Amino acid sequence: MDDARDSDAHAPGDLLDDIRDIIIHDGPISVERFMALALTHPTKGYYTARDPFGAAGDFTTSPEISQMFGELVGLWAADFWERIGAPAQVRLVELGPGRGALMSDFLRAARVAPGFFAALDVHLVEASPKLADRQSEALASCGRPVSWHRTIDDIPPGPALFIANEFFDALPVRHFMKTHEGWRERLIGLDDDGRLAFGLGPEVEPFLRAEAEEGAILEINVAAQRVMSQIASRIVEQNGGLLAFDYGYLQTGFGETLQAIRAHQFVDPLDEPGLADLTTHVDFAALSRAAHAAHAQVHGPVTQGDFLVNIGIVERAEALQGRANSDQKTQIDTALGRLTDMSETGMGAMFKVLAVTRRGVAGLPGFEGTHDGTD
Repeated sequence: MDDARDSDAHAPGDLLDDIRDIIIHDGPISVERFMALALTHPTKGYYTARDPFGAAGDFTTSPEISQMFGELVGLWAADFWERIGAPAQVRLVELGPGRGALMSDFLRAARVAPGFFAALDVHLVEASPKLADRQSEALASCGRPVSWHRTIDDIPPGPALFIANEFFDALPVRHFMKTHEGWRERLIGLDDDGRLAFGLGPEVEPFLRAEAEEGAILEINVAAQRVMSQIASRIVEQNGGLLAFDYGYLQTGFGETLQAIRAHQFVDPLDEPGLADLTTHVDFAALSRAAHAAHAQVHGPVTQGDFLVNIGIVERAEALQGRANSDQKTQIDTALGRLTDMSETGMGAMFKVLAVTRRGVAGLPGFEGTHDGTD
């Protein structure tokens, strides 16, 4: 690729032409590389070139729906800080902080625990300069020092509490398809009309031996497992924890979950790289295995609806309604319903919550009754 392709003069839509050129020059690319280019290309990626959040964007996250979400996470974290020994300083790290809504609400609620609030050193891991600017505005008067980083590697050492809301679902995955010869990687190339299209790599993967019917798709998020391993190892060595919210499934299985969303509507994942959000459903069993391999303790996963109800979202909604007008009361009820909706496609059921700690931490609010094993 020539240098001009990385200049700011190109619109995000030009990324499709860039990907075509890569395929013409180098051959078909993996789903993993396609997702990485589409989401985090330095100047044309979805997250680096636009603000995707809110009603005017492509999707709405839990912190954007209601202040209650971030407030309850902040109060949960204050309790957690006590459980891990109340370290004098703790790195509060949010992965993929959006527009800063969760962190802003978190820190406002955390003020009710002055010792915890004073211990916080805030670090945001963000790939998008545009979103970093929005976060800076949202946190300008938050009362705690805030630093920005491109990667987790840049977080200073010490006890750390990681918060990840809809972070793991955006990490790129690899796809493999079962053929009569064995598992072959699913790749993205060009069809006869020059459009992006799925195909299969020529080689059989010798290390994949899962039994499945011919045509089955195995989706593996190596990047997510690598991040989990990194975070869990740090927690074990330096103290702290991870609280992660994401939509996904509880047991590793077969099937493709790659999806693209633009303007709150599903679109073809291959049609508009850089202009649509690409995500996959999170394999929570695989994340748990990665944490266990690092000798950490896993709590959950539990559904978001159960977690939020168990840590007090209904009571918080009632408190807010006590000083709200009629329209505001309706808005609070609507937000509560969306966040805890336990119907098949509701956020309360589709989203899961997972916590990771050192071994020996028990009884975390919201995870009562779940297995804290290290199997």
